[in-house]
Amino acid sequence: MMTYVSYVAVGAVAVVLLMGLFNMFRGGSSNTSQRLMRWRVGLQGLAIVVLMLTLYLSQR
Repeated sequence: MMTYVSYVAVGAVAVVLLMGLFNMFRGGSSNTSQRLMRWRVGLQGLAIVVLMLTLYLSQR
């Protein structure tokens, strides 16, 4: 179960990263870029917590 949650967390980070890159390359709004960057940072933090929890639970 936690393995799937880990995949979803990493996938969410990748999706937001790609959205930010797409916005940057097409010359989109800087406000949108900032918002996507904040989402990416938050999702990366969440993904790290999920991955560490998965690692911890798999060792038990």
